[in-house]
Parts: sequence; structure tokens; C-alpha cells
Amino acid sequence: MTQSHHDNVALHGNVDQAEIAKFDALASRWWDREGEFKPLHDINPLRLGFIDAQVSLAGKRVIDVGCGGGILSEAMAMRGAEVTGIDLGEAPLAVARLHQMESGVEVDYRHISVEAMAAEHAGEFDVVTCLEMLEHVPDPSSVIEACAKLVKPGGHLFFSTINRNPKSYAFAILGAEYVLGLLPRGTHEYRKFIRPSELSSWCRLHGLRLQNQTGLTYNPVSRRYRLTANDVSVNYMVHVRPEWTGNGDEK
Repeated sequence: MTQSHHDNVALHGNVDQAEIAKFDALASRWWDREGEFKPLHDINPLRLGFIDAQVSLAGKRVIDVGCGGGILSEAMAMRGAEVTGIDLGEAPLAVARLHQMESGVEVDYRHISVEAMAAEHAGEFDVVTCLEMLEHVPDPSSVIEACAKLVKPGGHLFFSTINRNPKSYAFAILGAEYVLGLLPRGTHEYRKFIRPSELSSWCRLHGLRLQNQTGLTYNPVSRRYRLTANDVSVNYMVHVRPEWTGNGDEK
């Protein structure tokens, strides 16, 4: 990503309107566990478990960046976290607020970019989550930079995305969207997938160091997902922390 592109995105907004429209169109079905977002519902317990195992969510102040309809946000709040969910899609946020009225789970939803949120609330959050979002924005590094500003010294950040290689194209696009129908066609663009080396480079650039990473695999026979630390070839998730964190033992 060139500096001029980075500056242009910062000036005009790090948002792809086509991506926003894509999820706005599906928003009403966000909480349908057998609909287009079934994969998110299926993997949410795994993602939540990975996060909670690293940070013990109870009592933590958390911001969920790119929260969509609130699947992860509500789950973290149910674990005892004080959660703020932000997104640039108005329709998913409306659905999140409606579901919140039904569930009674307290989440503070805001229609704001992560960059703007970072300018207003730098260093205020114990935990920052940004899952399944980086592959949908023009400048992922800008998002990571803003997330790094939001977290408190000694805090924790979690990112998840999709690797870029022939296997991920076969599984995440051809398999998931065209063969198995797990996702609507056009959900992902291969060129926007992110290699772990690229994600690690952006994290280091913005003062974050890798703590842990895990892959997420899908078995089409059992139709089940599982976390596997040894396979990050398709979906993967990382836990990073600010470089100034002491010995790294605190949660």
C-alpha cells in the first residue's frame, strides 16, 4: 500500500461503498441461523472462545470494529464485557439494535468509522476485535492503525481474515460461494485476501506484536468448523498486543 494511497484513503474515508451495499442488502437476515449468515453463527462460539481464553472478557471494555448485525458483540457482552459495536453499514446496525431489543443484551452500537472512533477515543479499550472486515476495506493497514490507537497500553487486539493463495480461492470462493452455497456469491474478492505475512507486517508497522494465531477449518462432510493452530491456509485469526506491554502475563 503506497503512502499516497494511504493518505487518500484517510482523506476520503476508508470505505468501499459496494461492500457496504452488499451487506446492507442482506441485513434483515443477519440473525437467521440457517440463512446467508449461518457460517458466522457457526464459527462465533469458536471465535468467542479463542478471544475469551486469551483475555477473560468479563469486566473488560471492548470495541467490536465492523460489528455488522452484532453476532459477536452480543456474545462478548453475554460473557460480561462492556461492548461498543461500530460499523459503517446503517442497515446491519439497525438490525443489531432491533435484535438487542429482543435479546436484552446491552451493546452500545455506533455508526462511525474506526478511524474517526480512534480520533475520539484513543487508548480507551481493553480489547479491540476486528473480525472478517479487513478483506472488505480499501486500506487494511489504516484499520489496523486505528485499532492500535483505540487499545489501552497493555491491551489486546484480535483480527481475523482470509489468506491469499490457490487453496483459499478454491475453498473460500469456489467452494463456499459456488459449490456448497455457504455464502452468497460475490461475498469475497480474491485480490483483497490478506496473507499472514502481510497482516503481521502491518501490525508491526503500527506497534503491535503477535501473541498467538489460529486457523479455522471447515469439514464439508460433518459440516463443522474447528480451530486448528497448524493450518492458517484459508481462514485465520491473530491475537496481537502493543509492543510496550510489560511481560505479557497480565490479562
